[in-house]
Amino acid sequence: MKLFRNTGIVILRIEAVHSDINKKGDLPPMDHQQLINYGLKKTGADLRYPFDPETPVLFVANKMFALFGSFQGTPSVNLKADPDTVWLTRQTYPKSVYPGYHMNKRHWNTVLLDGSIGDSEILDMLDESYQLVCSKLPKSEKQRLSLP
Repeated sequence: MKLFRNTGIVILRIEAVHSDINKKGDLPPMDHQQLINYGLKKTGADLRYPFDPETPVLFVANKMFALFGSFQGTPSVNLKADPDTVWLTRQTYPKSVYPGYHMNKRHWNTVLLDGSIGDSEILDMLDESYQLVCSKLPKSEKQRLSLP
């Protein structure tokens, strides 16, 4: 954990702890199918291909929360992020998390699925994306899906 001072504001940055399992090659990195399977377990989630047959997208209601593709030749997923903390994730994983490719860069991150980020962290990012999208759904959609 490091403490930084920036123009009088104290910013607390928690250094990410990476699992050595994926780095040693003992387990393959998280892949699209694993994330899709996890995302489809969420209330109201469904898989669509609105762009082309090679680009799966997870939706809740009519809102996207995960867009699967590749970035610089590496499998990736675009995930919605809190605009107030999106910079922290990018700073924590500077070689694995980028501003959302072909997305609103204030609200979306492109996360590389190359094993450099632990699986649990990627799942947490997917959870956050889903929750952020659900929070913006109209009340009628939330009721229809039995969301809080």
